[in-house]
Amino acid sequence: MINLAISVVPILLLIWMMTKKDALPSHIALPVTALIIGLLQLFYFGTDITLISANMIAGTLSAITPISIIAGAILLNRVIALSGAEAVIRQWLEGISRNQTAQLMIIGWAFAFMIEGASGFGTPAAIAAPILVGLGFNPLKVAMLALVMNSVPVSFGAVGTPTWFGFSSLGLDEATLMETGRLSALLHSIAAFIIPVIALKFVVSWQAIRRNLLFIQLSILSCTVPYLLFAQWNYEFPSLIGGAIGLTLSILLARYNIGLEAPESTSQANNVQIPFKTVFKAMSPTLLLILILIVTRIQQLGIKGMLTDSTPLFNLSLGFSDLSVSQALIIKLSNILGTETSWAYKTLYVPALIPFLLVVLICIPVLGMQRNTVKQAFTETASRIKMPFIALVGALIMVKFMMIGGDKSPIMTTGQAFSGLMGANWQWVASYLGALGAFFSGSATVSNLTFGGIQQTIAQSVAIPETTILALQSVGASMGNMVCINNIIAVSTILGIANKEGYIIKRTVVPMILYGVIVGLVSAFI
Repeated sequence: MINLAISVVPILLLIWMMTKKDALPSHIALPVTALIIGLLQLFYFGTDITLISANMIAGTLSAITPISIIAGAILLNRVIALSGAEAVIRQWLEGISRNQTAQLMIIGWAFAFMIEGASGFGTPAAIAAPILVGLGFNPLKVAMLALVMNSVPVSFGAVGTPTWFGFSSLGLDEATLMETGRLSALLHSIAAFIIPVIALKFVVSWQAIRRNLLFIQLSILSCTVPYLLFAQWNYEFPSLIGGAIGLTLSILLARYNIGLEAPESTSQANNVQIPFKTVFKAMSPTLLLILILIVTRIQQLGIKGMLTDSTPLFNLSLGFSDLSVSQALIIKLSNILGTETSWAYKTLYVPALIPFLLVVLICIPVLGMQRNTVKQAFTETASRIKMPFIALVGALIMVKFMMIGGDKSPIMTTGQAFSGLMGANWQWVASYLGALGAFFSGSATVSNLTFGGIQQTIAQSVAIPETTILALQSVGASMGNMVCINNIIAVSTILGIANKEGYIIKRTVVPMILYGVIVGLVSAFI
């Protein structure tokens, strides 16, 4: 019982620090929690300081993977915005339909769905929300809509990062990881019949939703059907491809007024026609990003194998660790401080240099950007990633510390207690643990890293299929984005909303709870 209390108290303290009246930002709360857990490992659990230090090094280096993806996503976002491409895209989209519900579904659902699949890490809100506000929608209402809408695609966001990186420490074989992805997609797709409708209610009336319900459901299905199909054989592309297909079909449905009532007279949209060449040029960064991701992720094309080639190029002893670099520039540190702790970074495969930086470098001349504008894009990117990097370092060190100790580690102790409390009924609440992780960490990926081990242990303890519980963890981490303090602050900052975090979270928690009920119920029958 004492071990359980010692294991749980730091997490409870973290939640308190990030939800109290004068909440601490994640870049302070997470490192502080990591420090507390490290001290507990040293003085209470009696862990060797060398092992603690090795895990601290590995945790710090592990932050390079997500932060490099975040940096690439933000850089591309700034290039699109500063070049004027974002304004062109907004004008084009607002000319497709004068119906507000159609605009919300095209941009807030399908477009954001695709962007989540390509980059994730808050990029959908950064791109889609300002477009909606530019169309005349209320910023506060748009913020809540964006948070709730951006849940279904998250398990496969940033080319599947929450799945392939989030569960990377669990030792899953490819078949298990694939099955986890399939179940996650199925749970999300069923919840999607209801969740986007609730999101719309933040902005438009129930009457407007009812009159346009056919279009809404067709738009939802245009994303989730290909999303679910792609998840049967791949855990990187479902959101990206589903969103791209869904965006195309949603635009066609709106253009031909299928399932829509007559355009609303209060719409701020206009019918200014923008030349196709101008639209194509503005969309070129996004289109090129999707093309490169597809080419580099389909195994049969051969490029994926080249980018993940682990054939050694050279090995070197650094004294504190063994360094190896492969022909695909996979950098790996083994035997850190003489322990079994290791770390690796797939330089060419992690979607940072390829495709984000590559797309940026190609599109700078295509979009006709001036030198000072390019410099501004890079400067703004650098300034934006400082605090997230510190938060991620704290989160990943915390995760490493919680996993020290094998079967007696804090994370396993917590998992065993949870399983004893709920027993075979654990799947009814499993998603909420994932949501909790996203709530305090600001990332579905970090939630999976943090609680994946607990969920795996519980599944094994109560004889529920491991893939079912991990899928619920993945879905929970995704739905946790609705109430994640970091995301709320980020979208509020982008839209110029001040001091409304409490107001937002009290409203977005309702669809989050409903999401958990839906997936818990569905999981009982699959």
